[in-house]
Amino acid sequence: MDRLAAMETFVYVVETGSFSAAARRLNIGQPAVSKTIAQLESRLAVRLLLRSTRGLTPTEAGLAFFERAKRAIEEADEADNAARGSASGLTGNLRICTAVTFGRLHIVPHLGPFLEQNPELNIDLMLDDRNVNLVEEGVDIALRMGALSDSGLTARKIAECQRVVLGTPAYFEKHGEPTCPADLNKHPAIVYNLGGGAHWSFSKDGEEQSVIINGRIRVNAAEGLRAAVLSHQGLTMASEWMFAPELADGSVRAVMTDWTLPIMDLWAVFPTGRMASAKARAFVEYVQGVLR
Repeated sequence: MDRLAAMETFVYVVETGSFSAAARRLNIGQPAVSKTIAQLESRLAVRLLLRSTRGLTPTEAGLAFFERAKRAIEEADEADNAARGSASGLTGNLRICTAVTFGRLHIVPHLGPFLEQNPELNIDLMLDDRNVNLVEEGVDIALRMGALSDSGLTARKIAECQRVVLGTPAYFEKHGEPTCPADLNKHPAIVYNLGGGAHWSFSKDGEEQSVIINGRIRVNAAEGLRAAVLSHQGLTMASEWMFAPELADGSVRAVMTDWTLPIMDLWAVFPTGRMASAKARAFVEYVQGVLR
């Protein structure tokens, strides 16, 4: 097996976490995968994987090799594409990570046209509200919202969205509507721990007001926030992205619209130290078009 094929096998083993899953992706037998990895470790004279009852974990050397091997495979794919011409489309695998609700509402429904444009491309979509380690998880691009906590990330802002205070018409009929920040503590609120928490900051005509929300329900996943709001249990503060279908059909309504909340930014985040591949750049441009 040539070096590029061996690197591809190793990358699949790390991404899938097992020899058997990598074998299925490569459509070869598991013994062939095991033999390739053993030959690779022998040639490099270094242990690349730690084997345990919980699965396979790359060593420090294995993680470094994974990064460079994946980059080499991407560059080889791009060289092929350049030789064939842009009409051939993108090829290979693209691993994307984004938050569960954002991905469900704004990414998954639009994957079809992107894949139709690139029939040789496969997408591995991770939906996770955590900020996963892009290198350890083998992610090519992450779509993250809000402030980026790690200043060392390679990131590019690609969209923004308004935050609003919202609830269902049935909720407001029962409890009334807040008209200013001070009114909010008279209402049962659902607090999203990953979306700003209980500290809500507003501005209006140059005036700024902040309130600490005494929400009795706190959730750490957007799907839980949506479920609580849509079952009329309280109001919340969220991006318009999170409730886009319901804002459109009127099943939730924004209030206090004369008060402005901080904008929600969407970032395309790439593994540190790696140039974004043509596949990742193309997908980012596609997402920008979809959100626009």
